[in-house]
Amino acid sequence: AQLVESGGGLVQPGGSLRLSCTDSGFTLENYPIGWFRQAPGKEREAVSCISSYAGSTYYADSVKGRFTISRDIAGNTMYLQMNSLKPEDTAVYYCAAREGIATMVHHEYDYWGQGTQVTVSS
Repeated sequence: AQLVESGGGLVQPGGSLRLSCTDSGFTLENYPIGWFRQAPGKEREAVSCISSYAGSTYYADSVKGRFTISRDIAGNTMYLQMNSLKPEDTAVYYCAAREGIATMVHHEYDYWGQGTQVTVSS
């Protein structure tokens, strides 16, 4: 598996970004996918995850109502739509995949992308 994130960048507070996660090696629809983030000096934390196929979604309390996780119709690209961004959302964002059930626990994921930087600043 080679997960690749894209879509990060610099955005002003209140702005939006959409992160994408793709993999050329396997069909992401078949796996639970999680989005995690890590800010400098902080531990990696869960942002959101989605189960395989049925697509049940889960969100950290800090992003509920602002972020949306989804898949494209073909099932091989994952998205994290981020709205109403705040400076505290600044971090490197990672997508990850695992076999089994969806979980918000980062060490239970087996496959990781390289991350994409999101900076929220005026």
